[in-house]
This record gives sequence, structure tokens and C-alpha cells, in this order.
Amino acid sequence: VQLQASGGGLVQAGGSLRLSCVASGSFRNINGMGWYRQTPGKQREMVATVFRASTTTTKYADSVQGRFTISTDNAKNTVYLQMNSLKPEDTGVYYCFANIYTFREGSNDYWGQGTLVTVSS
Repeated sequence: VQLQASGGGLVQAGGSLRLSCVASGSFRNINGMGWYRQTPGKQREMVATVFRASTTTTKYADSVQGRFTISTDNAKNTVYLQMNSLKPEDTGVYYCFANIYTFREGSNDYWGQGTLVTVSS
């Protein structure tokens, strides 16, 4: 299983970016996907996640609630993060995450390579 993230870049404060992450490989189903970030001087933190079971559960970090929107395209095994009203404190490396079930290993967490988001003031 591989996760390939894209969409990072440099943007001015107040601007927008859209991150994408596609899961590929041999697996049975994707239980959930999301985004974490590593900002300077801080530990990696959850930004937004979406998990599918009997219902779909979406969570956001308080710091991004109302500004970021996570969505998925199940047919494309892709998760998106639309980031609006970006702030300099959103600067960091954003990592794609997925919890995926494979017949061989069961459910496991997988991580994509980071994509750098830089917000200038």
C-alpha cells in the first residue's frame, strides 16, 4: 500500500490550498483517511480525519475548524484537504494518513510522504 500526497506550496496569509492524497496497492477497503501536520517546534498533530463504518465520522482540529474541509472520493481512493483562510501558523509539513484493511495484514495505518505548506504573512 502506498499513499501519494500532493498540493503543497507557498501561499500568502488568507489564501487557499488544496491537498490531495491517493492510496494505491492491493487492499480490501479503506477504513479511514486524513491529514496530520508537523509544524515547527511542535509534535505531529491531527488536522482532519474521516472514518467510514456504519456512519461516516469526520473530525477536525480546533485550530482548523471552519477553515479546512476534508473530503474523499471513494472511487478514486483519494482524500482531499481544502484549506482556506490560511494563517502563518498553518505552515508545516502535512502528512496523508490512511487506515487500510488488507487480507494479508488486517487493518493498519499507512503514511504518505509529507508535503510542505508555507504560509507567508
